[in-house]
Amino acid sequence: MQINDLYPAPGSNKKRKRVGRGNSGKGGTTAGRGQKGQKSRSGGGKGPGFEGGQMKLAMRLPKLPGFTNINRVEYAPVNVSRLEELFNDGDVVDNEALLSKNVIKKPSTLVKVLGDGDITKKLTVRVDKVSASAQAKIEAAGGTVEKPC
Repeated sequence: MQINDLYPAPGSNKKRKRVGRGNSGKGGTTAGRGQKGQKSRSGGGKGPGFEGGQMKLAMRLPKLPGFTNINRVEYAPVNVSRLEELFNDGDVVDNEALLSKNVIKKPSTLVKVLGDGDITKKLTVRVDKVSASAQAKIEAAGGTVEKPC
């Protein structure tokens, strides 16, 4: 059997009825659309989402969910366990140092040190914010936390 020997089963392919080609060709005049009315016209009928004149569901729902606080300040979180991995004893942890270790992507990024994990190295931390638990752990290890945080 070759690919050119294949053909559809008898009766499986039926030609579609071409309407609106004159009265002699069956399906002339109204072409199966009935008499007058919105649905008999070209482009007639109601669009998707039409609810009988009631306000559409898509228009009743709010455009965007929730609310965005324009005064929100986003901080990049860094845990003390990460500082333990990346820095040596006596190092200074600031934005430049974090940038060089690829912890943050831009020097202008605001950083907050969080207290997850343990730290044993004496580090000097100069970042934007430090949580109370992180500050306690850093100072217990002999390090210092310098303001502005």
